[in-house]
Amino acid sequence: MRTNVTTPTTKRGQTVAAVNRWGRRQRRKQMWMNLFLLFILAGLLFTLWFFYTPWGKNLRYMMADTLISTQHRHWAKFLIGEQGLEERVAQYMQKFDDWTATESTMEINIRKPEPAVAKKKELIEIKEVEGTNYKGQLVFVHDPTKIRVAVPGAANKGEKVSSMVKRTGAIAGVNGGGFVDPEWKGNGFQPTGIVMSGGEMYYNDGKGDVAQSIVGIDKTGKMIAGKYKPSELKQMGVSEAVTFSPKFIVDGKGLVKSQADGWGIAPRTCMAQKADGTIMFAVIDGRQPGYSIGATLYDIQQLFLENGAVIAANLDGGSSTVLVGKGGEILNKPASPYGERYLPTAFLVFEEPAKAPIRNIWQGIDMSKFDASKW
Repeated sequence: MRTNVTTPTTKRGQTVAAVNRWGRRQRRKQMWMNLFLLFILAGLLFTLWFFYTPWGKNLRYMMADTLISTQHRHWAKFLIGEQGLEERVAQYMQKFDDWTATESTMEINIRKPEPAVAKKKELIEIKEVEGTNYKGQLVFVHDPTKIRVAVPGAANKGEKVSSMVKRTGAIAGVNGGGFVDPEWKGNGFQPTGIVMSGGEMYYNDGKGDVAQSIVGIDKTGKMIAGKYKPSELKQMGVSEAVTFSPKFIVDGKGLVKSQADGWGIAPRTCMAQKADGTIMFAVIDGRQPGYSIGATLYDIQQLFLENGAVIAANLDGGSSTVLVGKGGEILNKPASPYGERYLPTAFLVFEEPAKAPIRNIWQGIDMSKFDASKW
């Protein structure tokens, strides 16, 4: 019969093992405590840096500006306070008005290409572009008179730009002006401001001859951007126009002085013109980490200036930003998780713009009674 005998050596071994286990547990506790304290210290240092240093302030306002340009504008108050948010929006509106009021004195020489040259040079060219935080396309339209503002083909709902391009037989298109968009869920049919196409006033929510910010092209192909009354647009011979702002390049000089004044980081669609008449559209993707976060207006301004712009203005952006090729193919990566948005206007390029099937879809409709939130 065997008897288990615990020797002093065995007891000592068990005691040592227990002590080792206790030591490991204590070290783990100490490690987690150190990490916790380090986290608290890092959080405290970041808070001090974020709220009490010039560099932190710049970052806070850049983040706030980015939120201001989205449907989550109210979140910006957690970064700069309620009063700070109101002041920031007011500052931008004043800047936009000041920039828009800056008059151009430079002549645009629209060059009609000779037939032989026209065969060698395509009407449009598309170049891939990228910067620190963004990727996108720069579209060159070499004959600005080939551009028309298109509108939806049916009433009561906007139309996707891809559908407009396909329906009208356009070569390419980008999104255009602003629209009434309740809770960022609007049906895209009701524009804001003015819409002109083919020299005709299609829409005017200003109730008369009231000046509004517009981006457009006159009958000679010259780009127009600024604040004008409908009567002035007619006198100026403006052919195509939508409402949006701001103008940010005048006479080849940028009005946005730095990234801090660039209205945050976002997907963007902007329009510019070179001295030879070539129209440029910048279509920048955004809100897609790992691919493209977006661009500031300063980024777009520098991109345009590098490519010879003498005038430039902002168009609707964000989830509306889209570039469409022939046949309705989407050439960029729109930011909306729900896909391409329904819109009231787009700038389309045609071989024969005068023959484009575009009609005033708002004629005869009392838009004062229209509900932009209903589909």
